[in-house]
Amino acid sequence: MKFEEIAQVAQEVAAYDLTNKEQLEQFRNLYTGRKGRIADLFDGIKNVAPEQRKAYGQELNALKEQALARFKEKQEELEAAGNNQTETNFDFTLPVVPQTLGTRHPLTLVREEIIRIFERMGFNLSEGPEIEDDWHNFSALNFPENHPARDMQDTFFVGADATMLLRTHTSSVQVRVMENEKPPIRTLSPGRVYRNEAISARAHCIFHQVEGLFIDENVSFADLKQTLYYFVQEMFGADTQIRFRPSFFPFTEPSAEIDISCLICKGAGCNICKQTGWVEIGGSGMVDPEVLRNCEIDPERYSGFAFGMGIERMAMLKYQIKDLRLFTENDVRFLRQFESL
Repeated sequence: MKFEEIAQVAQEVAAYDLTNKEQLEQFRNLYTGRKGRIADLFDGIKNVAPEQRKAYGQELNALKEQALARFKEKQEELEAAGNNQTETNFDFTLPVVPQTLGTRHPLTLVREEIIRIFERMGFNLSEGPEIEDDWHNFSALNFPENHPARDMQDTFFVGADATMLLRTHTSSVQVRVMENEKPPIRTLSPGRVYRNEAISARAHCIFHQVEGLFIDENVSFADLKQTLYYFVQEMFGADTQIRFRPSFFPFTEPSAEIDISCLICKGAGCNICKQTGWVEIGGSGMVDPEVLRNCEIDPERYSGFAFGMGIERMAMLKYQIKDLRLFTENDVRFLRQFESL
């Protein structure tokens, strides 16, 4: 009886209609698949008399090879027919699909312009890791252990012990420069930073900063102001005004916020500047002597200033962009506005 089943299945395999892919898939499920007829026959070999198992197995293997060979043959025929059909139906008179070149992102445009301006003032570039340790990101910059910036709500920590983190500012790069170079130091540190903030039109958990550092003998707050005056007028135009407001940062003393006259309303007052006529672009100040000591620089001999600004904020002002999220949404309608820049 078992041999008769093999013969019957062999006839079905030879006669099965295979004219399309659907029938080919049905054939595979019915005969060559793991739960097909041939697999059932292999499972039944244990019920065949021992003296007949060899002959039974040989015929069963021959059936399996027959089914697989027919499946493969028809599969190749259908694939070849499909390829030929595609080529036959292709309309060679259709116009060519245009290939447009990409362009630089607006944040890249602003970053490069900032770098060019400060390079003219003698600043060089410095970079550092985005995954930082507590010393370079906080402790060396005079952040006490109970400072709010160390809280989990503001910082993305890496690991359970909170000793490694995604850097919250590029001031960590300045610490590395001060540790490895001797004054005079004049460096600019652009880069990506991370803070645990809710994403909105005015804030993001990932953004870009550029921070500057100048350390030498007899550096004064007047040097800081003149440096930023020159930068603002080169970046935003000669008629742009700048002001400094007293503030506090753990790593600078004295410290000041940097404001410029609103580029949208020209100082008259609008919703962007909250009717004040001024927009904040960053912070600045004289490097705290304790920070110099932490980096083994003698504060009795050297002094310096530092500043930090958000690249997104300056791009929003320069191009009058009202939603910070547009920079990361990859909307080509937004990005194409900068193709000619």
